Amino acid sequence: MLMEVILICIAMATALFVAAFLTKRRFGLLGLALAAGSILSSVWGDDLGMVASGLGIPQGPMTSAIVMAAIIMLPPFVLLFHGYTYKNHLARVAGAAMFTLLAFAFLIEPLGHILMPVGVGANVYDWLVNNRTLIIGAGLILAVFDLFLTKPVQSLEKKSKH
Repeated sequence: MLMEVILICIAMATALFVAAFLTKRRFGLLGLALAAGSILSSVWGDDLGMVASGLGIPQGPMTSAIVMAAIIMLPPFVLLFHGYTYKNHLARVAGAAMFTLLAFAFLIEPLGHILMPVGVGANVYDWLVNNRTLIIGAGLILAVFDLFLTKPVQSLEKKSKH
């Protein structure tokens, strides 16, 4: 069980990092999308869990956790295909790493209902739980700061005026 939990977390972290890195999306937009997903999850999570059970999916903590995690991740996944991008490699790595850490901070609550880590995984899990609010607060501040660093696209009309 220990190895399964660690492998699941590593697979999730790798998927989040690779998605953010390959699409070159800026951390600011993705970080704020995670916050929006968290708010939507708290508003709609219970209702969508009941809808899922009405569709024949067995109701329980696993279903609730998966529905909550899916709602949290929906806005960032939609925005992976739209928005500002990084231009250099180091910024892409840093942005993807910050997105992955912030996503885990938002997902730690629903994941805690279905994944029971032990050993080294429990230490990492406890650290994330204990520092969740600090990670989310700092991450959202950095996300807003990252949005201020983006430069709007210049229209061709303004450049052609003489």
